[in-house]
Amino acid sequence: MKKYLILFLILGLDALFLLYETSQLSIGYSEVTLLNGGFSVLKYIEEFSLATFGQNDVALRLPMILLHLSSALLLFHFSKKYLKYDRDRLWLLVVFILLPGVLSSSIVVNSAGLVIFSLFLYLNLYSINPYFKYLLLVPIWFVSPSIIFLYLGLMFYAIKEKNYRFALLNLFLFSSSLYVNGFDTTGLPKGHFLDTLAIYSAIFTPIVFVYIFYILYRRYVTSREDILWYISSTAFMISLLLSFRQRLHLENFAPYILLALPIAAQTFYHSYRVRLKQFRGTYKTIFIISLLFLSLNATMVLFNKYIYCFLDDPQEHFAYDMHIAKDLAEKLKEKNIACVNANNKKLQLRLKFYEIGYCQGNTLSKIKHKDSINVTISYKGCKVYKTYVTKINK
Repeated sequence: MKKYLILFLILGLDALFLLYETSQLSIGYSEVTLLNGGFSVLKYIEEFSLATFGQNDVALRLPMILLHLSSALLLFHFSKKYLKYDRDRLWLLVVFILLPGVLSSSIVVNSAGLVIFSLFLYLNLYSINPYFKYLLLVPIWFVSPSIIFLYLGLMFYAIKEKNYRFALLNLFLFSSSLYVNGFDTTGLPKGHFLDTLAIYSAIFTPIVFVYIFYILYRRYVTSREDILWYISSTAFMISLLLSFRQRLHLENFAPYILLALPIAAQTFYHSYRVRLKQFRGTYKTIFIISLLFLSLNATMVLFNKYIYCFLDDPQEHFAYDMHIAKDLAEKLKEKNIACVNANNKKLQLRLKFYEIGYCQGNTLSKIKHKDSINVTISYKGCKVYKTYVTKINK
């Protein structure tokens, strides 16, 4: 009973944090593109939410928050197979929800949050009844083009288990998804290996990323590979190999590496407990430093608008592309302006979400003209955006 109280307290605080962040963000250009794009499961989930709860930021981000909370519950349930004590599973849950990449996927509308949920759902149902490993493979095909790495990981795992029928099924689904959805190989061939490692470090924090990398290697040399190892390692190795020739969208790969968290936690607690108390200091220190880094990152996200006050150029802020639009739309509505020519395709589409349409009669410009209306946006007392609305008479 006590573990469930703590579990729901953690998830409750997490939900409050995410809802607060929702109120601080504007819709991003990539999110508008997804809503206006072609077929995708996430697009239809978003459309349902917007149609049900109205066109606002809470309705936009609510599906991602619910997917994130569901993923956390699924991880907590699935980790029982790897972690003996409830307190270990609760600490694993805390680490999971504080990871920068998970934090981002729980609030930004992209496929990463849906893929994380789908992977944990698949593994949970697979652990309950092995027949689900066949039943779920086809519906999961539609989740995202990046699901091909699940098929590839499962294919290698099936070959190791000498389950060739399952391997052939995964090979077929992998090939069909690759044929239908393709794989982005655009851009000039150029090495991005170090960039890829740096981004992974930012997604997981350096200590957690290095430890996951070490655990994947250690499991390989000790021949203790299981299904999580095959799925995580396959996606990770492919991303490193491809990074030698092109820049990658790591949101397609990072969800798979998250699957290594239960085996990383299992190894950590095993190594910790086999030692006498006087020799556990190093492990305690590593764990505390990791939590400090994760908490610091979450605090920085919570108070990120204060960072503008320390920047000469507001556009250097890591969340600048997720700010401005909503506040600009509110300022324009206060001045009874319902449409503008933003002279910026991305901003124009973002304003449209907040019911500011396009027209030639009002133009946004950095240059002040006679009778222009000044619109300034400030966060925490620091100016981050300024424009002039000029009426064009025709």
